[in-house]
Amino acid sequence: MIDLHGKTAIVTGGARGIGKAIVLRLAAAGADVAVSDIDLVGAEATAAEVAALGCRSLAIRSDISKWADAEALVEEAMAAWGRLDIFVNNAGITRDALLVRMDEAQWDSVLAVNLKGTFNGVKAACKVMMKQRAGKIINIASVVGVMGNAGQANYAASKAGVIGLTKSAAKELGGRNIQVNAVAPGYIETDMTKDLPPAAKEAFLTLIPLKRSGSAGDVADIVLFLASPLADYVTGQVVHVDGGMVM
Repeated sequence: MIDLHGKTAIVTGGARGIGKAIVLRLAAAGADVAVSDIDLVGAEATAAEVAALGCRSLAIRSDISKWADAEALVEEAMAAWGRLDIFVNNAGITRDALLVRMDEAQWDSVLAVNLKGTFNGVKAACKVMMKQRAGKIINIASVVGVMGNAGQANYAASKAGVIGLTKSAAKELGGRNIQVNAVAPGYIETDMTKDLPPAAKEAFLTLIPLKRSGSAGDVADIVLFLASPLADYVTGQVVHVDGGMVM
């Protein structure tokens, strides 16, 4: 059983979906967790669930696409707890459209949150972790960043960028005992996917050898492993949680 008692974590986009599942998995293992989200009410609700598990929690409204917010997020957690052991860059958005119809705002907003936001999170976290000479950074990518997807040029580009950022950061920070990894979910049942037309869902399932969708908990389990001492010799990796969609 993984034991994270005495560890502190920040999870961006932690109010719902995969982010919430990650928050609760870390807390169930004993970690104190700061829930960051642009939706403060949702963050507060998730933080209350952390507290109910017996762990310390914070709810922090943060727009991770802004460097000042990312910096303030880490500073608030440090002021409360004095250290930062785990940082999960989960916040992400979609603004889907075919490439020829995609406007500049759709492109810019997705890259700002998904890629620049991850950069901001990594940079803010590593400043603390470098002084500690220890830390775990886990970035949530996507199989779409590996295989592409029609109608998601912006999302695919942002998640491919997250993968490249992860590998570069792992090489830069490894000497300070900081492990940086990415998790690439496939077709996961979340608020983002529940409204897909049945035909689109069936098309996804034909690509999955396990012939079923995944859950937010499936992703959270891998994040928990990467955040734990069991993964101390794992860095620069992209772990696919996709039922075999990409292999």
